[in-house]
Amino acid sequence: MGEKPTIAISHLGCEKNRIDTEHMLGMLVEAGYGVDTNEELADYVIVNTCSFIEAARLESVRTLVELAEANKKIVITGCMAQHFQEQLLDELPEAVAVVGTGDYQKIVNVIERVEQGERVKQVSIEPTYIADETTPRYRTTTEGVAYLRVAEGCDYRCAFCIIPHLRGNQRSRTIESIVAEAEQLVSQGVQEIILISQITTNYGLDIYGQPKLAELLRALGKVNIPWIRIHYAYPTGLTLDVIAAIKETPNVLPYLDLPLQHSHGEILRAMNRPWQGRVNDGIINRIKTALPTAVLRTTFIVGFPGETSEHFEHLLEFVQRHEFDHVGVFTFSPEEGTPAYKLPNQLSQEVMDERRDQLMELQQPISQKKNQLEVGKIVDVLIEQENPESGELIGRSGRFSPEVDGQVYVQGQAKLGTIVPVAIHHADTYDLYGQVNN
Repeated sequence: MGEKPTIAISHLGCEKNRIDTEHMLGMLVEAGYGVDTNEELADYVIVNTCSFIEAARLESVRTLVELAEANKKIVITGCMAQHFQEQLLDELPEAVAVVGTGDYQKIVNVIERVEQGERVKQVSIEPTYIADETTPRYRTTTEGVAYLRVAEGCDYRCAFCIIPHLRGNQRSRTIESIVAEAEQLVSQGVQEIILISQITTNYGLDIYGQPKLAELLRALGKVNIPWIRIHYAYPTGLTLDVIAAIKETPNVLPYLDLPLQHSHGEILRAMNRPWQGRVNDGIINRIKTALPTAVLRTTFIVGFPGETSEHFEHLLEFVQRHEFDHVGVFTFSPEEGTPAYKLPNQLSQEVMDERRDQLMELQQPISQKKNQLEVGKIVDVLIEQENPESGELIGRSGRFSPEVDGQVYVQGQAKLGTIVPVAIHHADTYDLYGQVNN
């Protein structure tokens, strides 16, 4: 038996996908494989792909083609492997394996079979797997932060979204399992845990018969972790009990990521989100009243088929009225295999881009104003990077989530991966600037 091959992982896609990458790394390391960050030196490259929208697929394909041209042995995992298994094997002779979204836990076995000369297709038609606290994991985020998956898959069928088809129906982990993993992360020095799933407010529905996010937050409140952040909270799931749990649990940040997608009832119905329908204004006002310190982030899709200029005006007024802290805007992407793909009245990319720019422009002074309110305050900042040239530190306060929101640029001394008080002296549209306050 010779040396075990070395393996590099090229990661694409969302933080849910990142957790799968981290588990694959953990299992390979545990099985004695050399894991190399340098793709050129590795014997195999695992490409963990994204297939959410066309732009993501193009990026995945570009990565695969570049590696193929460099004569790499490629293992394709993730959403695109689930989506296009046969085509990928047909079109990429360099692909030695495709592994579905519910099969990444078999990665060691897949590599062993490939080493024996087999071309492996390991794709469960209906993904049902979810890793737990006993699954090896090798974190790839900065040392202070970790994602914690509370559930996988989704039971909703929004007209524009292919995810349930790629990741299966919702399956939650038990509260005990999540708390156990949180304890492990704390022992590794993690300061911030970000709870993720496709729809976190539905956590527990499948195993407990009702959503249990409030109970989960209270249980995590007993874990010695400074910050807990919730991602993908559907406004309808932010019940009084969940809001109470956020308020009562000191380490749960009052940061809410509400993927609203639109404000107009007709478009929401066309999106197959009627359950969200008319409740937007009322729900957002209720959240703001119950959690006056809440930082609200949301995302919208502009240019959904049939979106008229009146519908779009409604959205502009909605954004102006509610003054969200952070807003992400995406143009509609027609995805084959989703109901919205065949809808009449598709809009031109030009109109969609125009609407996106208009909405972003409307939001900029609002974001600026919200950031400006931080000037003069002393806020806790998790220090994540250091600029070796200038010595300037970069981190985030509770109002910023990694990757999607702004950052805090900090003068002074602090250790990476720690939370320090910072006096904020300046703000722009997206970022804050300050000085360590010793």
